[in-house]
Amino acid sequence: MKKLIGNVFFFIAGWKLDARIQPEMRHSLMIAAPHTSNWDFIWTLAAFWKMGMPFRYFIKDQYTKSLFGWFFKWTGAIGVNRQQRSNLVEYAIELLNENDELVILITPEGSRSYVEKWKMGFYHIAQGANVPITLGYIHYGKKIAGVGGMIQISGDIKKDLDKIEAFYSDKEGKHPENWNPKIH
Repeated sequence: MKKLIGNVFFFIAGWKLDARIQPEMRHSLMIAAPHTSNWDFIWTLAAFWKMGMPFRYFIKDQYTKSLFGWFFKWTGAIGVNRQQRSNLVEYAIELLNENDELVILITPEGSRSYVEKWKMGFYHIAQGANVPITLGYIHYGKKIAGVGGMIQISGDIKKDLDKIEAFYSDKEGKHPENWNPKIH
């Protein structure tokens, strides 16, 4: 059912899915960028459903505890109380270690607004769980959403981040003025 919904959504909107799926991607930490609009959620959801890929993502717990909480949980949401100090990195590592087939989706910008640099939790999760970083993206200018490959953590954080930054350098968010592909 979800795959059908994803296919219909892409077809009606005239978007394309660019997914170079490799088996290792089904157990990875995926970056979702750029993140400049609430529409990013809809495109990401439709793309994952179209690909038939299992995924979970973190969201403010006010969404999972609301009247529509069932919907967000159905889509893969994990509610997080941002007022409490909790170790999301360790929790994400634990989830990846417990599941042989799981993608945890992270928006490293942490906001739909412009940020000077990305939050680095995604890198620490991938490193701690010993999983690749998958490069999920949206390009509004070309009406494409997809997965553009993956990066195996090398241990050289600068080298790894430079590769990721190079990949995202030509992507376009819905609100380009809010997009900064500079990681560090």
